[in-house]
Order: sequence, then structure tokens, then C-alpha cells
Amino acid sequence: MSETSMDTVTRPADRLTPILFAVAIFVSASLVFVVQPMVTKLVLPMLGGSPSVWNTSMVFFQTALLAGYGYAHGLQRIGSIRLQVAIHLTLLLAAALFLPLHINGWLGDPNPSAPIGWLLATLTLSVGAPFAILSATAPLLQAWYARVRAGHSDGKNPYVLYAASNLGSFLALLSYPILIEPLSTLSGQRWSWTGGYGVFVLLVAALALVVWSRRLDRAAEPAPLEKSAPIPWKEKGLLVLLAAAPSSLMLGVTTHLSTDVASAPFLWVIPLALYLLTFVIAFQNRPWIPLPITLVIQAGAGAVGVLLVAFRSGDWGLAFAINLVAFFFATLMCHQLLAARRPAPDRLTEFYLLMSFGGVVGGAFTALVAPVIFDMVWEYPLVLVLVGLLRPWGRGRIDGQYVGAMVGAAVVALIPVLLSVWLNSNDAARGFFYDTFPLNMSQLTMVILVPAVVCAFLARDRAVVFTAILVMIALSSQWITRGYDWSYSERSFFGVMRVANVPDQGMGGDVHVLMHGTTLHGAQAQQGQNVCAPTLYYNVNTPIGQSALMVRGRGPMNIGVVGQGSGAMATYKRPQDTLTFFEIDPMVDRLSRDPRWFSYISACAEGPVKTVLGDARLTLNHQRAGSYDLLIIDAFSSDAVPTHLLTVEAIRGYLRLLKPNGVVLLHLSNRNLEITLPTVAAAQDLGVPALHQLYIESGDMPTMAEASTEALIISPTEAGLADFRRDARWKQPAETSVRAWTDDYVNLLGAIWRSRFPPPERPY
Repeated sequence: MSETSMDTVTRPADRLTPILFAVAIFVSASLVFVVQPMVTKLVLPMLGGSPSVWNTSMVFFQTALLAGYGYAHGLQRIGSIRLQVAIHLTLLLAAALFLPLHINGWLGDPNPSAPIGWLLATLTLSVGAPFAILSATAPLLQAWYARVRAGHSDGKNPYVLYAASNLGSFLALLSYPILIEPLSTLSGQRWSWTGGYGVFVLLVAALALVVWSRRLDRAAEPAPLEKSAPIPWKEKGLLVLLAAAPSSLMLGVTTHLSTDVASAPFLWVIPLALYLLTFVIAFQNRPWIPLPITLVIQAGAGAVGVLLVAFRSGDWGLAFAINLVAFFFATLMCHQLLAARRPAPDRLTEFYLLMSFGGVVGGAFTALVAPVIFDMVWEYPLVLVLVGLLRPWGRGRIDGQYVGAMVGAAVVALIPVLLSVWLNSNDAARGFFYDTFPLNMSQLTMVILVPAVVCAFLARDRAVVFTAILVMIALSSQWITRGYDWSYSERSFFGVMRVANVPDQGMGGDVHVLMHGTTLHGAQAQQGQNVCAPTLYYNVNTPIGQSALMVRGRGPMNIGVVGQGSGAMATYKRPQDTLTFFEIDPMVDRLSRDPRWFSYISACAEGPVKTVLGDARLTLNHQRAGSYDLLIIDAFSSDAVPTHLLTVEAIRGYLRLLKPNGVVLLHLSNRNLEITLPTVAAAQDLGVPALHQLYIESGDMPTMAEASTEALIISPTEAGLADFRRDARWKQPAETSVRAWTDDYVNLLGAIWRSRFPPPERPY
């Protein structure tokens, strides 16, 4: 048969080959990005719901991706594509021995003082092998495609398959919170993922048949690609930087939004989804957004973002939008510049290896280094400024127009700084300023710096000038806000804790407030008779205060409190009582015991107060059964909710620790999640009595005196709730059809929906 007739015979198979490659890459990418939230959810019961767990897990996944890309690059050194396919198929089958995915207990429980090493090592031992082998698919299949389709027009640009890969990642990521988590249990997810892995192995086997068919049809396997010139080291460094900046920004904007703007469930989904979308756009043959347009929008959005990142806006929706737009276009710019520099197909795996290495560098800086060297979320504005240096630098010397822009911006940036220094040194001027001007210092600074933002935009064609102006804007705005908003700030793996000084004349003067992100974790008056008065959720009028007084009336009490905050519960402790806090963050314990900030534990409690560090599910398991009169579970007021503390299994564990007439109170106040009904359902499933109360704060009290509080109280016996039933403020919750949360099933999307649209059985 002639060569021409052979091509005619094999033409239908040739048409199917691109589809098979695209489907295989799409499936592998979907599996890679479904596994990330699933595995992170598996590990949360050991480290709580901190956003840092997600960020650190992302560093692991980026490192495993780098390992996979390194393996794919090394495999290209084998000349025979058939041997490459055989090796990869063998390793895929070997990695299947780790399925279904689970978190093994080889390393024991994490040390709350140093959880990062434990988390990275545990993920490596539990899921490292299948994830790394699976993640090698995108560059490996593109390299095979370039050889199999050599001589065809599409074989010259295998990079377009990377768009299919990221589209699969994007859709899989969005499907997890919207479809997968609400509709399936965690064990069901694990087994379904295992099935998907099996489908992917079959697809690779089908690709192996395609490769082998080349030998049958043409008596020769696809020839190696023609060698191109090596990538220069300077170019390699630039590729790494172009990949590192978006990776850092993705984790940085997530931390910034949850810390300084407004915490929200699934917040991590939005930046990661936008990050993946930029890959889809950047690697298209005809990008939806061309690079010149990206550069213009990034200049404006970046300058505005650098200005506003320092300020706490009352309009959190606007702040979200501006930060996400600035992040998206900075990331898109970097990825489009990266795509523009992609080498010839024979250097494809090396290109992806460099890109993956940049992702690890950026992620490691934000998730591992920044929490150690910075006391606040400085890494996000820092990288948002420095990414300006990746813009085009322009040609020729900098003329007077750009020099004028820099000088003008410098003058404008100095005005707020000099004004704040003068006001701080002159009491009369400060009083006149605040009495006369309708804007506070932060608002005035934003207005003053607008001309500097305009200067930055006009200098967008000169990367150095543009970045220099952004530095001026950042330094001026950060100087103002960091000097006015907080008395103290400290950072740990579990987040940023800040102490603010809030004047409240009704409380006798200054009040120290403990903040974790945008969530209040306690407050204490610093002068007068209210110094040892419990405030906010712990006020004597709230359900928490009522329960403490009610149980205290029965005699000496043994109290356990999950969530230490400022230590306000210590004010209820008498000499004959025992009080133990269970706290996951050592920094919180240290701050609440430091009399410079809070003295509930050091001065107000009558007798010693103990703190047990670690995740409460783990540490409570070591407590003696039947020993507590009152357990207070107070860990749900933020939106990084440790859902494993609300499951049927968790509540069963709390009840095990109670005396026959003991009670457990679950503080369920939350801004964005309706978590009461799943807790009521858990009590119903356990067949134990429960009462509910929604306390609304009085408008006559000082601002910091009390806070509206929702709580559910449960006891192993009716005797434990007898005193509470006589109090009309406590109500019997209605029967609910909402499914109880378990260690195997949690539906956060349902909790968000019920928060926006309360169902009829909502108990208030």
C-alpha cells in the first residue's frame, strides 16, 4: 500500500487523536483540582478551619506539581515514546495502591506551635504519590502530542492543550462547593475520585494504543522533535518570576480579603478560579483579552488596588471587587507574558518545569515565609507593587514627562505623612482637625493620593517609574492606616491577631478589643468598675453568661471552654471552681494572658486558669469522661468555621465528658452561615434534650458591653436542662428536616443559602 493510501486509511484515527488527548488532559486536570479541596477537608479536623491550612496545603500541591513536572521532563530524556508511555502507565498503576485517598496517622497529632512541617509531611505520605504522578499528565501528554502529531498544523502548538487542562481545573474547582460537597459524603467523594482515577488510567491506556498503532501503520514510532536552542539562564529566571508573582498574589489576596476586608465561606475558591481562568485566556490561540488591553487595565487597577489595600472600607463589596480585579489583571498580565515566551515544543516540559518552580517559589513565600517575617499581611501589597517591574520597561532614557510624574507623586505621597506627624505632635491641631473636617485621616489620605494614582497610570509604559510611584503610594497609605488602627499586631500560622484601642465612655474609657481578621474575639475595659466585667458575647445577660450563672448556682463547677479569645470567661471563675480553656493557637493564649492587653485571666479570675493547646476534638478526647459541669464550644463566630466541631460525632464526644446533669452550650452566632439547624438535627439524631436562645443586645448598653448571641444548649439528661426550662428566654427548638452534619458529610453551601433565605423551621 502506498504512503498516500496509508494516510487516507488512517485519517479517521488521526481526527480522533486530538480529541483523545484533549479528553485525557481535561480529566486529569479535573481530578487534580477536585482532590485539593477534598484532601484539605480531610486534614481540617486536625488543624481547625484556619485559612492557613488551605494556603499551606496549596504549597504542598504546588510542590507535588513541581515533582510531577520534573518527572515529566526527565521522562523526555528517554528517546522512545512507547517506553515513556509504558513507564507512565506502570507508575499510574503503582500510585493506585494509595487509593482511596485518606490521611494516615503515621505522624500522630500535630504540634499546634509548629504545625506546618506536620501538615506538609502528612500530605506527602498520604497523597503525594498519586497527586504527583497525575499532575505530570499535562506537560507529558502535550509532549507526546507534539511528536504524535508532527507534520500536522496542530502539532506545532501543543501549548493550546494547556488551555483545556486549565478549563478542566476551573470547572472542577467550581463544582466542588456547588455540587460535590452538598450532594455527597466525604467517603463517597473519595471512592468517586478513585473511580475517576481508574477512568483516567484507561484513557492513558487508549493513548498507548494510539502510540503503538504508529508502529503497526508505519513501522516506526513518532520521531523525536528537532532540537531548538537551550533556554538562556536569564530567560529561565524571568519565566520563574512571571510564574511566582501570580502564585504569591493568589494566596496573598485570599489572606488579605479574609483578614482585612470580610471573611466569607469558600473565599479561597474565587482567587484560585480566577487564577486558573487567566491560564485559559493566556494560552488560547486568540486570547479573549489581548495583552495590550491587559496592560492598560492592569496599570489602572493595580494603582487603585495598591492605594485601597491599606484601608478598611465600610463597603466590603467594593473592596472585594477592586482587589479581585487588580489581582486578576496582574495575574493575567504575567501569564500572557509567560505564554508569549514559551519555547519550541521540544522544550515544552522544561518550560512547564520552570513555570511550576515559580509557582512553588511564590506560594512558599506567601504561605511559609511571610507569616514568619511579617506581623501583618504585608506580602500581598508588596507583590502587588513589585509586579509592576514585570511590565514592559520601554526604550531610551526616561524623559521629563516621567520624571515629573515621579516628583509629583512623591510630593503628593508626603502630604498625608507630614500631616499625620504634625497632628500627632500637636493636641490642639488634632482636636481642631477632627472637629472641623468631615473626613477622618484615612479617608483624607485616600483623597489626597488620587493624583498619585493618576501619575502612576500615565507612567505605565515605563515599568521602573510606574513601580516607583506605586511604592510611594503604598508607603504613604500604609503609614497612615497602620499607625491609626491598631495598638498591637501579631501573626501565627492560624492568622493575624490584632489589639485595637476603642474609646467607649459608657465602659469608663478605653476598651481593648481582640480581632482575628474582621471577627471580634473579645473586649475588656481598661479603667474603672468595668475592668473585670465580661463583655460582648460573654456578658451576664447573654446565653453564655446565663449558663455560667445557672450552673454556678448548683455549687462548685468544672468548666471547659473551647476558644479562649480574650479570656472573658475567666471572670466567672470562683476559688472553688476549675476552668480549662481549649485553644488551638498559642498566640491567642499568650495575648489573653498579657496584662498589657487583657487581664481577665491574670487579674480577674479567682485562682489559676489552665489552657490546653491543640485542636479541641483531639485534646478533649484526652479528658476524663463525666467530669464537666459546663462545656462551652465557642469557635464558630468567624467564617473559617471548624465544622468538625459541630458534627454528630463531635457532640457525642462533648456529652461523654459531662456529668449526668451537665450541659454543653454551643455558641452559634455567625454572619454568613446558618449553623443552628444542623446542630439541632445532630441533637435530634442523638436523642438528647436541647434548648435554643437568640439574645438581642439592648440599645441602652454601651457599645462594647454586650453583643447579640445565638446559642443551643444540650444535656445528656432532662435533669441537666430543668433549670433552663424554667427560664422563658430558652425555647424548645422545632423539629428540622435539615440533615445533621457528620464527620463524613458537611454542607456549607446549604448553610450559606439558609443564612440568606431562612427556612420556616429556623428557631427564631
